[in-house]
Amino acid sequence: MSTLHAAPAQATAGPADAVPLRARAGAVVRSAAVLGALAAVLPVNAAVTGASLVRRRPRTPARPAASPRRTILISGGKMTKALQLARSFHAAGHRVVLVETERYRLTGHRFSRAVDAFHVVPQPEDPDYADALLRIVRAEGVDVYVPVCSPKASLYDARARAVLDPHCEVVHVDAATMPTLDDKDRFAAAAAELGLAVPETHRITDPAQVADFAFPDDGRTFVLKSIAYDPVRRRDLTPLPRPTPEETAAFAHSLPISDDNPWILQEFVAGEEFCTHSTVRGGRVQLHCCCRSSSFQLNYEHVEDPEIEEWVVRFVGALGLTGQASFDFIRAADGVAYAIECNPRTHSAITMFYDHPGVAAAYLEDGTPTVRPTATSRPTYWLYHELWRALRRPTSAPERALVVLRGKEAILDRADPLPFLLVHHLQIPLLLARNLVRAKPWLTIDFNIGKLVEPAGD
Repeated sequence: MSTLHAAPAQATAGPADAVPLRARAGAVVRSAAVLGALAAVLPVNAAVTGASLVRRRPRTPARPAASPRRTILISGGKMTKALQLARSFHAAGHRVVLVETERYRLTGHRFSRAVDAFHVVPQPEDPDYADALLRIVRAEGVDVYVPVCSPKASLYDARARAVLDPHCEVVHVDAATMPTLDDKDRFAAAAAELGLAVPETHRITDPAQVADFAFPDDGRTFVLKSIAYDPVRRRDLTPLPRPTPEETAAFAHSLPISDDNPWILQEFVAGEEFCTHSTVRGGRVQLHCCCRSSSFQLNYEHVEDPEIEEWVVRFVGALGLTGQASFDFIRAADGVAYAIECNPRTHSAITMFYDHPGVAAAYLEDGTPTVRPTATSRPTYWLYHELWRALRRPTSAPERALVVLRGKEAILDRADPLPFLLVHHLQIPLLLARNLVRAKPWLTIDFNIGKLVEPAGD
């Protein structure tokens, strides 16, 4: 996930008046500073966008005659990956309907020339969510729904399939299978049953289980991970056990572990990290990519890794999946690639398919040749993240410049320039202004996902 970081210390969950005054003041200063920085670069961005609009030539969709034009509904409109899918379907001659929740209704992506219609939907947990999607399906004549989920929305989109399936195709994991993928403990157990490499994993529902755990004395360490998505703690890889049993127990008791909020205690695997995205129909991988990864994922460049791809092919085939599945792997010192977790939703690595004409067919048609990034596909990046990294560490400026020169900006498209302007100078500034007025702390700005990452946020 791409992130622009602000100091998170003192940022706490809860209403604004429950946040310490010092943290609220810091939030105001940070929000105002970033708004000022965005305003400073607005003239340059506006000029580039204006020039692109003037020079833009009409682009005729390269739709094969044998492929009927369909109406595709895409959710998660604030995210770059939704924009990329919209562009891919549009380029193949299909009609695209984009949806988002009220908070992000002014996403810059709704102004893309690839988007034919835009609708606002309730929050995924709202009881009316599935029915709202159905109303859009009927009103727009939707043929296929492709959810671009937040972690929170994955299960709700799976449940919505029961409502939508009679009316359109849904390219998403079904509700019965979703817990096997979205629950880190159940995922590890399912993979292990298939003989696939995963770390040792234990379900934790009480901090006392950690204090009483018989940690091996062979040098292996473990980490605690929330099964539910936790935007604040998800990068905390504190090694366990701590130097003393008391410290281990104290750390476990500092986390919100309970029967209702289970965690996993998982063996820590040191090595090179990889992330994947696969689009699957009937258990067959139709689209696949693999990238080197890290805790702060900002750039995507495809690497061929047959072992990892074979792991994915075996797993999704055994479960007969249809939908989108993203896996995180670590290749250990022994050369084995261990799957750490599965995220049953679109990965931002889909941006690497910006120049591939086969994406739409991979999502819509059975039996197509597996689509991988083209040989000419350049690594994708987000310009404002690269600028921020160069400003934070000036000595890295040459490295960041090289990333820009050899890569492809994930949002910017000369034939479709408005999203690049409006994400950075409408969508994000509105979110910052809202937090500034409320003196509400935020942890990071994520231009990729199109939001502020906040304590107890989505």
